[in-house]
Amino acid sequence: MKTKDLVLVALFAAMIVVLAALPPVVLPWVPVPITLQTFGVMLSGLVLGPRRAGLVLLLYVTLALVGLPVLPGGRAGLAVLMGPTGGFLLGMIPGAFMVGYLAGSFKVDSEGGKPSTYQDVGRCLMASVVGGILVVYLVGVPWLAVVAKMDFSKALLAVTVFLPGDVIKACVAALLANRIRRARLIQPSS
Repeated sequence: MKTKDLVLVALFAAMIVVLAALPPVVLPWVPVPITLQTFGVMLSGLVLGPRRAGLVLLLYVTLALVGLPVLPGGRAGLAVLMGPTGGFLLGMIPGAFMVGYLAGSFKVDSEGGKPSTYQDVGRCLMASVVGGILVVYLVGVPWLAVVAKMDFSKALLAVTVFLPGDVIKACVAALLANRIRRARLIQPSS
């Protein structure tokens, strides 16, 4: 890895730590709090590309597993991973990779021209929804069902409360990533 890649991975991992440090919103009927971590997953994938975004989340999860209090509420350690939110945490790694992969792989148009702002934001939004929501939920919901001893359908129903907020996060991440890309501040890698 180049020094620039290492710096970007560390910078975005720190950004996710800051997002996780914001007070989570705890809902009484589901053991998973509302946080901004998935926003960090989406933004990392959109801005950095699949490889670096995956490394960002791998670093973040590793920091949590070794005991640094980087998770919402200052939590950390293997016990958190084995709890009801552990699947969502692990799902962020492939989620970030998928966001980056999809954001870079959509076809622009048949002539190979540059995308309009609308097309680029739409592409980023779709990548954020698929990678940052769907992939994270595909790992997190079954994990929640098993750990919380819930039926899968009840676990799925319990997390639907997060969908509106996650869609808003995806929209904001798509708009922000589009601005960062257009300013050429950071170039995504493959």
